[in-house]
Amino acid sequence: MTTMEKAPNAYENAPVPVRVRLAALWAAVMFLYVYVDIFYFYKPGTIDDILVGRVWQFEITQAWLAGCLMLMVVPSLMVALSVTLPARIARWTNVVVCGLFIPVTLFNPIGEPWVFLWIGAAIEVAVLAVILRYAWTWPRQSRA
Repeated sequence: MTTMEKAPNAYENAPVPVRVRLAALWAAVMFLYVYVDIFYFYKPGTIDDILVGRVWQFEITQAWLAGCLMLMVVPSLMVALSVTLPARIARWTNVVVCGLFIPVTLFNPIGEPWVFLWIGAAIEVAVLAVILRYAWTWPRQSRA
C-alpha cells in the first residue's frame, strides 16, 4: 500500500498540539483531585469530623479553607493558562507548577491506610509527570 492509499476504515490521526494536551491533562488532574476528595467523604468518621470542625488533623477555619481554595485554583487555572499564555511562559509555568504539585500530591495520602487515597495520588502524580514531560519537551519552532 502506498502513502497515497488508505485503508478503507482508517481514521485520521491528526497531531494534537502540546497546548491542548496540557490543558486536557490539567483537566484530568482536577477531576482526579475532586473525585478523590468526594470519595473521602465515604470514609467512616469523615463526616462526623467535618461536623465538629476538623479535617484530618486540621481545624476547619476560614484561613484553612482559603488555603485549600488557593491550592486548587492553581491547577484549575492551568487548564486555561496552558492554552493562552505565550509558549515560552506556558512551558515554564507548566514545569514549575508540576514541580510544586508533585510533592504536594505525594504528601496528601501520608498517614492514611486507605488504599484509594494512595491509588489516587499515584495516578495524579503519573498525570503530573506526563504534563511535566510534555512541557519540558515542548517542540521548538523550526527556523524555516
